Amino acid sequence: MKKGKSVKLNLYSPIKSMYGTVDSKNLKSIFINIQSWVTPKQEYDNWNRIVGNLSRCIKHSVYNSNSSEIFTNKTIVDLDLRVSGISSGKKSFFNLEVNLYTNEIFDFKSEQMKNEIKKIITNIYSENIEKNKYFVFSKFKK
Repeated sequence: MKKGKSVKLNLYSPIKSMYGTVDSKNLKSIFINIQSWVTPKQEYDNWNRIVGNLSRCIKHSVYNSNSSEIFTNKTIVDLDLRVSGISSGKKSFFNLEVNLYTNEIFDFKSEQMKNEIKKIITNIYSENIEKNKYFVFSKFKK
């Protein structure tokens, strides 16, 4: 019996965004997935630090936009951007997964849930992707 569901929310052109759950009948957690391809704007010596700072800033954006009405303060933010392959003129795959845990049982399809997730994605995009000084984001590799 399939219980998982997902909804695509392509809100912004340089990223693919979606949210979903593994159990829509007994909704305890939601995941948000944001994918893109990044190209460095210029060459830097320490990509580990730049990607680490980006990850930390995204965690702050999620925490600041998280509504305690629906979700708990407990979140997992996993940024997958391989620093070993980052070089000037080459696109690297950017995958961000955010896991949020609900305070109580909510309807997966509710408008309140969808609006809250859109708010979180908008906050991540406006603070970390749109204004990023290290990377150019694009939806496709080519």
